Amino acid sequence: MNNKMFSKAAVWLVIALVLFTIFRQLDKTHVEDGVTYSQFMNDAKNGKIKSVIVQGRNLDITLTQGQQYQIVSPGDIWMVGDLMKYGVQVSGKADGEPSVLVSALYYLGPTILIIGFWFYVMRQMQSGGKGGAFSFGKSRARLIDENNNAVNFTDVAGCDEAKDEVYELVDFLSDPLKFQKLGGRIPCGVLLIGPPGTGKTLLARAIAGEAKVPFFSISGSDFVEMFVGVGAARVRDMFERAKKHAPCIIFIDEIDAVGRHRGAGMGGGNDEREQTLNQMLVEMDGFEANSGVIVIAATNRSDVLDKALLRPGRFDRQVYVGLPDIRGREQILKVHLRKVPISNDVDASVVARGTPGFSGADLANLVNEAALFAARRSKRSVEMQDFEDAKDKIFMGPERKSAVMREEERRNIAYHESGHAVIAKLLPNADPVHKVTIMPRGWALGVTWQLPEHDRINLYRNKMLEEITILFGGRAAEQVFLNSMSTGASNDFERATKMARDMVTRYGMSDVLGTMVYIDTEQDGMFGRISARSVSEATQQKVDTEIRRILDEQYTLACRLLGENREKVERMVKALREWETIDADQINNIMSGNDPLPPNNLPPPSGGITSSDTDGCIEVKPETGSVTPA
Repeated sequence: MNNKMFSKAAVWLVIALVLFTIFRQLDKTHVEDGVTYSQFMNDAKNGKIKSVIVQGRNLDITLTQGQQYQIVSPGDIWMVGDLMKYGVQVSGKADGEPSVLVSALYYLGPTILIIGFWFYVMRQMQSGGKGGAFSFGKSRARLIDENNNAVNFTDVAGCDEAKDEVYELVDFLSDPLKFQKLGGRIPCGVLLIGPPGTGKTLLARAIAGEAKVPFFSISGSDFVEMFVGVGAARVRDMFERAKKHAPCIIFIDEIDAVGRHRGAGMGGGNDEREQTLNQMLVEMDGFEANSGVIVIAATNRSDVLDKALLRPGRFDRQVYVGLPDIRGREQILKVHLRKVPISNDVDASVVARGTPGFSGADLANLVNEAALFAARRSKRSVEMQDFEDAKDKIFMGPERKSAVMREEERRNIAYHESGHAVIAKLLPNADPVHKVTIMPRGWALGVTWQLPEHDRINLYRNKMLEEITILFGGRAAEQVFLNSMSTGASNDFERATKMARDMVTRYGMSDVLGTMVYIDTEQDGMFGRISARSVSEATQQKVDTEIRRILDEQYTLACRLLGENREKVERMVKALREWETIDADQINNIMSGNDPLPPNNLPPPSGGITSSDTDGCIEVKPETGSVTPA
């Protein structure tokens, strides 16, 4: 609780104590000490008592000389008659009846306090809530002082182009006169766009750390509340605080939570969100020239942002922070490897090649998982094998060593995975097969893992057709070698169908339908983005026919390739049933017509997680199939 909140709470406490004291004073009874009932009756007999007011057992006594005091009656039933015989005026009063003032305060006091408190809260909310009760309109932005921000550009790796784009912000915050002399104006806002985990927040903190300026951090969802006007008040308060600390940086994470298209909803909380967005638009465009306050926002949904938010003068620069390439992944790994003791056999370039599609957050998680594996094994440093195990766990899921399968089930899964692997090795444009396993991992009962040699930028028709063929390899092996079908190919079919549909409807890769988009369009409506039908029924039938043709041709090709290479499939099935997991070297030996060497030149294990006399104890999941990280 800050000083302002504490002082206001103290004021309310003092007011409550004063009112309580007044009530007590007005309603308090005073009993005269030292006057007994016998003395009182003697004074009445001697004519010293003028009047007595009886209120229950309390006696309010007035002397002939004007003094007053009060005593408690012992319950004498003859008291009133004796007092009247002595000439004392006797009157009665209802027991416990308070005074008029006390009664008014008793009944109206709580109501007055409640109404006053409510008006106070409403006034604080309407005025922006500066230090108000509950701080409804107070900005929740967290301030990181320039002395406490140790992040700089050396901690950011894998996004050199993005760093170059934002480096001039550091120059402006460090030396604004350099730009002002030439009439230059630094961008008021910078929007960082990219997939999750690519380091957008880290890059914003690095800008503030390099420039040695305060850094305000807030999430887009922190603005919107159930009370109308609170979000706009928080925006005002945030920018007022920032101007007091200028030059500084305001960082708004996940700005799509508050910056979505206006007019895409109706009533309710959407009105509050739009008022918050309107206030943000006004504040960003209302900066004084060269005020020194720069707004940086991050999102991975730039397509849903309001156009007014992206115009020049607000977020007039957009910086894409994408997934790192192989060189960027190596740089990121070196940053994270500084924090853990590593063995001499750890090569960051080898790990980077084996992690295509990993973001910076994924690589940080990989290093952490490898360190955990090394700690479980009581090692003093993290070795390359720990990184391999961590990579397998992230790609394929954790091993389910406690799963019990029948030998027949293991054989079927081995044929399924061998079908994927053999076809991937036979097709010229397919990615190299890195590992094949029938060890249950995650939701999958088996995995065929392919690693691309280079980062994938574009998709090509021949490459996509071969991937469809590889996906059909599992079901084709079941049909050719087992003459049966299982549910394990369900996920393969979903991915193959989606890829074929995209080829026809989005990428114009069909000779029959040509270069035209055949997907439904989306439009902004009252209740958000709605789909509009843009393809006729006759055209849709042609699309479905073309998709079916592509799938049938690739499935036929998969069956033919497996039928022509029966010996290789059988040899791979035998190796999988013996060792459960085979690597790239063993797979290459099999495809060359040789018997694979045991893993690490060790004899094959005598057993495994099998039970020939036990029924299957795990459910067959559709995820059983090939995994090709992209």
